[in-house]
Amino acid sequence: MNDDHLVKMVNDIGAFFHAEPDRDQALAGIVNHIVKFWTRRMREKLIARWRAGEAGFDELPLEAVRRLAAQSPV
Repeated sequence: MNDDHLVKMVNDIGAFFHAEPDRDQALAGIVNHIVKFWTRRMREKLIARWRAGEAGFDELPLEAVRRLAAQSPV
C-alpha cells in the first residue's frame, strides 16, 4: 500500500470523526481506529510519512498521527 493511500485513508477517518464535538474524543477515536484496524506496517509507514514532513494530512488526522507517533515505539 502506498503512502498516499494511507494519508487518504487517515484523512477519511478524520472526516468521520470531525463531527465529534469534543476534539480530544475525536482525536482518540482516530488513534484508536488506526491501532485497532491497521496493521503494524501500515502504522509504521504512516508515521514515517509524517516524520518525513510530507504534506497531505488534514488538521485533525495530523494531530492524531502526532499522538500515535508519541505512543508508538516505531
